[in-house]
Parts: sequence; structure tokens; C-alpha cells
Amino acid sequence: MDVREHNREAWNRLVKARNVWTVPVGDEEIEAARQGNCRVFLTPKRPVPLSWLEPLQGRDVLCLASGGGQQGPVLAAAGASVTVFDNSPGQLGQDSVVAKRHSLSISTIEGDMRDLSVFEREAFDLIIHPVSNVFVPEIQPVWNECYRVLRSGGHLLSGFSKPFKFIFNEEAYDRGELMPVNTIPYSDLVALTREEIESRVREGVPLEFSHTLEGQIGGQLEAGFAITGIYEDRDREEENDLFSKYTSTYIVTRAEK
Repeated sequence: MDVREHNREAWNRLVKARNVWTVPVGDEEIEAARQGNCRVFLTPKRPVPLSWLEPLQGRDVLCLASGGGQQGPVLAAAGASVTVFDNSPGQLGQDSVVAKRHSLSISTIEGDMRDLSVFEREAFDLIIHPVSNVFVPEIQPVWNECYRVLRSGGHLLSGFSKPFKFIFNEEAYDRGELMPVNTIPYSDLVALTREEIESRVREGVPLEFSHTLEGQIGGQLEAGFAITGIYEDRDREEENDLFSKYTSTYIVTRAEK
């Protein structure tokens, strides 16, 4: 099946359902960014350190697979020249809404995060990439393309899920039970039955793929990056996530070209 097409329509539905990652930032966040307090989230709870972002004034920033009106508008309000690149027109529309409301200059482009050929080499100073490569089957093309479009000395800030959660049966996990059934790397297309996949297609649920840490971190190194920073995060308390009660479930890396 065409995973990209399915996930595009699934995220368009999630925008209408007001999924937490599709709800744009409000007036307070924009004003705070204009005053120098730029809070950008790549994972649920911990904001990116300001030292990883600054300076933003006049810098060319690519928000990769980062639609939803959250990261892009904040960075634009802080003075960056922002391009938001996302697979979902609905998500891109959220950025356009915030940009119009606050007179922000944001360019939105629909596309596949694995193919940034619409951009020339060394077009950006900074790439912001929240937890999103879970929606593509392979991630090395993502890292390779990020390296190509970044300028020398530029940075890639990436958030991703730790893979271990995908080992367990999803329904049992939601009940608080640990039932190991899957291997990593994980693919919905391999782990789910045909009937389960068809159900997700009917219900508009995105298809997911969990990659190894070697692919997530080692893949950036293979592309040519140097990892210069890392922190961990976990789900919000209201998510009632089993693992987040005991350990971090997300990683954010800072990589330099």
C-alpha cells in the first residue's frame, strides 16, 4: 500500500479531531517568542534548550515533518525565516492560520520527509524535526537529505521515540500489561494482520514504524553529522503511559554538520 498517501489522509483526519500535535500555539506563546522566550517542543514535555536554537534572528530554518502550527510559528515570531515541510495539507494549514493571525512570514510546502529535492544544497542553518520519522518505513534517506540541505556548521535537532515500547502488544499495553510479541525494527505492515491494517485504513489511523537506535543515532553519524547534544523526555501525565511512569521514552539529539 502507499504508506505516504495513507498517513497524509490520516493526519488530515487528526487535524479535524484536534490531536494534541495538531493544535496551534496561542497568542501567549507567540508574544513570548517575540520577547526572546522561545519555547519549542520536539517531544511532549521538555522544551528545546534555548542555547540549541539561538541565534534565530535572520536564520533560515526548516521545520521538517513539523506541521501543526506549533514549532514553525514560534520560530518565526523569534525572527527566523521559516519553511514548514510536511506530508499533511491539514497540518500545513494550521501553520498558515497562525501565520496569518500574527502576520508571520512562513513558507509551507507539502512533501515526503525522505525527499527534500525541492530544496537546493546548503539552504538552511537549522532543521527542527519533532517525533515524526515513526511514520516512514526507512529513515536513512531522512538523515542524508538533512545533511545535504544544511549549511556547514548548521544543526539538526531531532526527536524520536525509544523503540522498546513497540515490542509489546498494543492492546495489552493500553491495559497496563506487558506482552512482548514484536521485534525491532518494527513495522505495522509486518506485525499487524491484514484485517488490522484494513481497520486502521478505514479508521484513518496512521501506520507506524519503529527504528533501532542504531538507525536513529548511528544513521545521523553515517550521514556525516557529529552528535553534540542529547536529552530525554517522557509522555505527559494525562497520557497515563505505562513506561513513562518509570523511565524516559523519547530522545532528542543535536547534530552538527
